[in-house]
Amino acid sequence: MKNKLLLALTATALVACQGADKTETGKDASDTIEKVSADLCLDMGPQTPRDISSVAGLNLADFPMAPTSDAMNLCNIHTHTNAEHKGPGFSVFVNDSDYGGYACNDSGSLTDAELKMPEGDMAFGKVKTGDTIEVHWVHTSCDITPGEGLGSCLSDTCTDPLLRVEAQTFLVVNDSSAANFMDFDYSGNNAVGLHQPKSLPAGTGAPVVFRGSTTGPSYDQKTCSPMKVTWSVRPQCMKVDINSLNAWAKSGNVFKEKKSHGVRQLVTAPELLSPIQ
Repeated sequence: MKNKLLLALTATALVACQGADKTETGKDASDTIEKVSADLCLDMGPQTPRDISSVAGLNLADFPMAPTSDAMNLCNIHTHTNAEHKGPGFSVFVNDSDYGGYACNDSGSLTDAELKMPEGDMAFGKVKTGDTIEVHWVHTSCDITPGEGLGSCLSDTCTDPLLRVEAQTFLVVNDSSAANFMDFDYSGNNAVGLHQPKSLPAGTGAPVVFRGSTTGPSYDQKTCSPMKVTWSVRPQCMKVDINSLNAWAKSGNVFKEKKSHGVRQLVTAPELLSPIQ
C-alpha cells in the first residue's frame, strides 16, 4: 500500500508539472501508475545490487538485520565479474551484459607487468588480469557446513535464516605483492565453534550496511529475489593476485568454485531500494 501511494504521488506530480490533467500521450495518472507497477516487482522486499554512494530508497519492507559476520556461520564464498555494486572505488560502467557491471576506477592505469597473463592454463575461469571481480562471503544463522551454492546456507530444519554478505571488490593483477586470495578462504577454519573465513579484507573503507536481496544475472527490476539479506559492502577496491585465484581453484575448495559468475545489473528504482541508515 505504501509503495502504491508513493507511485500515485509521483504520477500526480508528473501530471502537475505538465500543467494539465493528462500526460503528453493523453494517458491519465492511473495509466502511468499501472505501467510503472508492471515494470517493477513491487511485491518483493528491497533488492541488490545498488549504488552504495546513495542512501536514498523508498522500500520500507522491514526485516531483522543480521548479526556481525563473526557471530554467524560462513556458508559460501563466490565471485562475480565485474562488480555488481557501484561504489566510490568502482564506478566505471562496463556494459549491461551478464558479465557487465562496474570496474575498479584504477583498471585503466595498470602496468604491463600487472596485466601480463600467467603462463599455462587458467584454473579459475571467466577472469583475466585487468578484470574487476566482486567477492561475496555469505554467512547464515543456520547450523550448517560450508559448501557449494547458496543452498548450503539453508537446511531442512532452518529454511528462513538470517543472511549476511560481506563484499569486497578486487582488481585482478599478476603481482605476488597484491592480496593473496587464499588468505580469505575458509579451509576448514573454525572460530569459537563457528565456520569462518581465515580473514576478511581490511583497509578498503568502512563497509556500507543495508537491507537487500541475493543477486546474480537471473534477476532484474522485473524479476526480483525473495531472499532477505543484510549487506556489508566495502567502498574501495583492492588488488588481488590472479595466481592466488588459480591456486584457490586448484585447491579443491569446498565451494567447488572454479569460475567467476555473472552479474545482476544495478537496481536503480527507488521503490526497490531500502534507505541506508
